[in-house]
Amino acid sequence: MTLNFKKSGSGPPLVILHGLFGSLDNWFSIAKELVEHYTLYLIDQRNHGDSPHSDEWDYAAMVEDLKELLDADGLEKIYLMGHSMGGKTAMNFAVKYPERVEKLIVADIAPRYYPVHHESILEGLNSLELKSIQSRKDADEQLAKYIPELGVRQFLLKSLSRDSEGFVWKINLPVITKNIENVGEALSEGSHFDGPTLFLAGANSNYVQQKDLPDLEAHFPNYQLEFIANAGHWLHAEQPHAVVEEMRKFLG
Repeated sequence: MTLNFKKSGSGPPLVILHGLFGSLDNWFSIAKELVEHYTLYLIDQRNHGDSPHSDEWDYAAMVEDLKELLDADGLEKIYLMGHSMGGKTAMNFAVKYPERVEKLIVADIAPRYYPVHHESILEGLNSLELKSIQSRKDADEQLAKYIPELGVRQFLLKSLSRDSEGFVWKINLPVITKNIENVGEALSEGSHFDGPTLFLAGANSNYVQQKDLPDLEAHFPNYQLEFIANAGHWLHAEQPHAVVEEMRKFLG
């Protein structure tokens, strides 16, 4: 699958993958601080952003999407970063194609299995009657019945677009809803990446915990873990400068 991406800057290639319900736009503020030192590739994963939709949606497919993009752009070896779902894609890519990854950064996700916990979000998104919505304010008011957090609603509504007939989702909502269990899949037992790996975790998030340390060690023996203070799961949005600082220290 040919993914949508935006390329900017100069220097060693740094590929960044967004999380569930997101898009490459989520990483613009981070990219602005790195373009002088790296060639940034911000990517829309399948069924998100402006990339194609497909009934096939799992990490195996997303790994091959990334490989196809690297091959097409002549990238033999990269710095690779992913957040949440994008972090799982990045981990799966690194263990399958370790020769293509110079260094790996994983933001607020561990290699373990995560049970489905997006029920209210999916219920809210699927409840929107797109044909009757006249404005984003209408959409926000409908979503508020299911999702009380304004920041979460604003993030989700970035995937609401408009065409000649009205509002449409950029995300492939039916396929994501049907296959949401795939997002929580653990890395395959015994898989590992021996290259330098940085795990960034939000100090106020519960996605990476002390119980995850044995898994980090087993799959990524050359890892380090840094917690970003005053940040939750969306650490790159809440503390962008701190995230950039850790990235710069790690990537050198």
